[in-house]
Amino acid sequence: MRFLLMLYAWYVVGLCFLVSRGECVIHKSLLKDVDSVNKVGSYIGVVVPNGFEMNPLLQSSSFVMDQTRPYLDISGRRFRIGTLENQRVIIVMTGLSMLNAGITTQLLLSLFNVKGVLHFGIAGNANTELEIGDVVIPKFWAHTGLWSWQRYGQGPESELPLESNGDYTRDVGYLKFSDYNNDTTIDNLLNNVWYQPEEVFPINTTPETRQHAFWVPVDKHYFTLSKKLEDLKLEECVDATTCLPRLPKVARVERGVSANMFIDNGAYRTFLNSKFNVTPIDMESAAVALICYQQKIPFIAIRALSDLAGGGSSISNEASTFAPLAAQNAVATLIKFVQLLHS
Repeated sequence: MRFLLMLYAWYVVGLCFLVSRGECVIHKSLLKDVDSVNKVGSYIGVVVPNGFEMNPLLQSSSFVMDQTRPYLDISGRRFRIGTLENQRVIIVMTGLSMLNAGITTQLLLSLFNVKGVLHFGIAGNANTELEIGDVVIPKFWAHTGLWSWQRYGQGPESELPLESNGDYTRDVGYLKFSDYNNDTTIDNLLNNVWYQPEEVFPINTTPETRQHAFWVPVDKHYFTLSKKLEDLKLEECVDATTCLPRLPKVARVERGVSANMFIDNGAYRTFLNSKFNVTPIDMESAAVALICYQQKIPFIAIRALSDLAGGGSSISNEASTFAPLAAQNAVATLIKFVQLLHS
């Protein structure tokens, strides 16, 4: 199936050249380079949101850049080629947001011979049992930015627009804005928003057949292997004077969520944790998970907690101080995980 998918992708690209080379996104010479990369064998795809999260990995002695072809630039993305702990990898930065993460991951899987995807970065924390600097590995990911927003006057018993067509559902649950009024006895014109699963189109099903996914699981083997990371020693100090109250740890957790929002609000953080039992909150992981789920590619995400989303100081967000430390801990965990994969 993987071979047929890649063959189809090359067929589509070939048609593009027949129509008009000038309209093609990828030049013929670049496609030859992609083909040369794939002939070497399969790769682990490493997907990371931002440069400050990626740079510690690129600067690590564990990463060795390919001397013949260190990178390929495609559609505004740079696909860095090399080895990480002697495992062939392609590292790519997505940029912020679900859209960027989804597009970049699909490009990676469509063009290159990728046998698994490792995603890493920093995240906000919704679980008060864990602390800044800890690295978490969720078993499930969900996109919590897809809503059906009810008009004022309707309640939980009211059918959602297009619900009878199967477009929207009340199965996942909702947020009632009036629960967060200063005076909770007053209604709120914002009413309720209902969380919705994504429409997905797995490659092994009939095209355009409606399927839905909310909680997307990571790869079972990857998640089992990640238990061996729980004793990994992580950094606790940003510098000589700025340290965390305890040594950070790696923890496997049940759930993480993503949406196109930077969450710095204690009330919403508490809601997400109590409603969905989530720990990390970010803007990309669920998009990567959904693409890998549809393409049937093994996936896991490693996220280091940089702040208590909307907690701590009311003046500033802790991420401004601890993001570099969290990024370094995420990289250290990723490298150790690749060692486990290789062994």
